[in-house]
Amino acid sequence: MNRLAHCTRWLVLCLLSSPLLAASPDGVVAVSHPAAAAAGARMLAAGGNAIDAAAAVQFALNVVEPQSSGLGGGGFMLVHLAKTGESFIVDSRERAPAAARADMFAPDGLPMPFPLASTSGLAVGVPGTLRGVDTALRRWGTFKLADALAPAIELAEHGFRVNRFLAADIADDGGRTRLQPETAAIFRPGGVPLAEGDWLVQPDLAKTLKLLAAGGSNAFYRGPLARAIVNAQQRTRSELGAAGKGRMTLADLDQYRVTIRQPLVGHYRGWTLAGMPPPSSGGLTMLQMLGLLERFPLGDAALGYGFGSPHTLHAMIEAMRLAFADRAVWIGDDDTMPVPRQGLLHADYLAARAALIKPDSRMDTPQAGDPLPWDAATAVRHKPSPARQQSPHTTHFSIVDRWGNVVSYTSTIEFTWGSGITVPGYGFLLNNELTDFNFVPAANAATGNPGANDVAPAKRPRSSMAPTLLFRHGKPVAAYGSPGGATIINSVLNVTLNLIDHGMPLQQAIAAPRLSVTHAAGRVSCEGGAAFMQPHFSVAAQDALRKLGHIGLGETGTDGCRATIGSVQAVAIDLTTGAHYGAADPRREGTVIQVEPAQPRPASRPARPWPSGVDETTRTGPARASGR
Repeated sequence: MNRLAHCTRWLVLCLLSSPLLAASPDGVVAVSHPAAAAAGARMLAAGGNAIDAAAAVQFALNVVEPQSSGLGGGGFMLVHLAKTGESFIVDSRERAPAAARADMFAPDGLPMPFPLASTSGLAVGVPGTLRGVDTALRRWGTFKLADALAPAIELAEHGFRVNRFLAADIADDGGRTRLQPETAAIFRPGGVPLAEGDWLVQPDLAKTLKLLAAGGSNAFYRGPLARAIVNAQQRTRSELGAAGKGRMTLADLDQYRVTIRQPLVGHYRGWTLAGMPPPSSGGLTMLQMLGLLERFPLGDAALGYGFGSPHTLHAMIEAMRLAFADRAVWIGDDDTMPVPRQGLLHADYLAARAALIKPDSRMDTPQAGDPLPWDAATAVRHKPSPARQQSPHTTHFSIVDRWGNVVSYTSTIEFTWGSGITVPGYGFLLNNELTDFNFVPAANAATGNPGANDVAPAKRPRSSMAPTLLFRHGKPVAAYGSPGGATIINSVLNVTLNLIDHGMPLQQAIAAPRLSVTHAAGRVSCEGGAAFMQPHFSVAAQDALRKLGHIGLGETGTDGCRATIGSVQAVAIDLTTGAHYGAADPRREGTVIQVEPAQPRPASRPARPWPSGVDETTRTGPARASGR
């Protein structure tokens, strides 16, 4: 622990000197909250690698952004290893309990109201975050779990000042911080919501983090804490009665396993992207949109396809509508129901779909295509499932260390404040991730619909998370991602187009206004109004979109771009100079810290046995990351 002793002067200097864009040949962290960024920087400064830093950041975020992610949730960590050139995904997505059934959100044939179902124990999936972080540390890290927990313990035990984002989420919580006494006691002490500048101390959470530091991840998945989780998710809404009780058991927790996956790899205009495969729709849907857009000369202002032009925005909108139509139909947990990845990304299939985009008119509501003729691995047909309310939260951060190892990590407890259920005596919120499944079973033998995203035991619900790596000539040049429900995919798409087609520097690519459509029906959401969003989507361009028939932009002659979409945190590597950069999103309290380790680390510990939380099928893989 001595090597992790906090240097106050160093930290202050880091925070005071950390602009939103920083350059360094050493380590860089880009995080949505400065205290969590400092936790990651602390690990890098002590000689840790990107995986060590990612663990510290994730635990710290549980303390300072509890409404977005934490021990009670799950996520996807995308890791690139500089030494071997390999990339891997640690899939810690929540799972449905063994007692889950396809009709549990519609016991009488009618779907439960989302506000009720999502704040009941029925919505709680088996949490995976801790198992995922522990697995990554054991496989590629150089520090112990207790070391990575130390900054979070300090933040929980000694407190921090509530920022305006946390204060706003408490004030406008949809009632979620008021439903359960333990949650209200933390965030609304004495019935008064915490305000910006208030000091928040979380002794129960500090106790939990210390317990994990002493007992490891098994202390979460077994024993008294596991029993407390199971008991907490038995809480229901009175309107739902017994049907709203959670179905998780001690056996579900004990048997939770993460999966180590290969990234989904695609190409766009000579660049290579690695992202999330199913059960997330993030990587597949974004690559599909890029495949559709590659047929248009985006970035060529002379042809009318510059940034923010009507032609560019129209093509983006239509590509999003087509891809989201396919997403609703074809994507679920690939381990349970094969997803036709090959077909959805096949050049001929994409060409046929792109031909539906007309330059002078809006499509009628597109239907999902049929990629099966181009996908030999899949022989089932799906039907769409209805879209539901999406949360603007979740969290993402990116890290590069001095050896060139990279982490792009998105994690969540699903809707803002998750289920609203805080585990009594332990101080962390439980997710409501199971509401990402279909509420009404879609499986239908008569129509050949297998119910790709229907609830099933141990199944992972479909996600939109999209941690991404961008490569050039086989080398990583950027890592980024975003929160935002289904808008995650479009936030990542916007940044990718800004980098590749519009040639923007990293910070500008992130700060620029974004456009989003998350349903085939095509209601447009776009950003504007903030000074940092440059260049703005002009009223003239919006009017041109209205004339083409696009909806959601308001009245002719007005500025209908008033949304806030995503929060992208990114790091980049300059292949010419070797410099490492970071950029953080001004939409939140994004912070970049560059780190120069005071001294090299000694040789790393010998390779450890495989952790109990890793799937048996994933035990082959690379050597540990550099940082030794």
